[in-house]
Amino acid sequence: MPELQRLAPRHAPALLRFERENRAWFARSVPDRGDDYFADFDARHAALLAEQATGAGHFHLLVDEDGTVLGRFNLVDVADGSAELGYRVAERAAGRGLAKQGVRRLGELARDRYGLRRLVASAALANPASLAVLRRTGFVPVEEILLCGQPALRHVLDLTG
Repeated sequence: MPELQRLAPRHAPALLRFERENRAWFARSVPDRGDDYFADFDARHAALLAEQATGAGHFHLLVDEDGTVLGRFNLVDVADGSAELGYRVAERAAGRGLAKQGVRRLGELARDRYGLRRLVASAALANPASLAVLRRTGFVPVEEILLCGQPALRHVLDLTG
């Protein structure tokens, strides 16, 4: 059973492999990270760990029993009891309910471990799978926005109720 783990230095090789193997898959629904992301991966990983240490972000990986990263589930812009949720799941893991499982588990951590009261998440209208995950995990659409120039919906999850 895959486990949601808090990002740690030991995850760097598996996370880089996850990002490389799924680059084209991710680019179908979100903007590509660009070649610099991969060239500077070690520095970016260290920066995420430093941000996490301050409490400004909480980064998690969904890891299979063999250590393979199946997904990323992140809370960014943590402030005033709120955070922005972002996630991505490997192509080979899509359609297995892992996105829903990861979002639910991260919501529990957000409330119980990080003391958050509200999560915000956005998904492009052209990404019906992400929209469905958000709705199935209790997020409520609150407004139409542009996300990377594409029509999208911003959602909110109240963690207090």
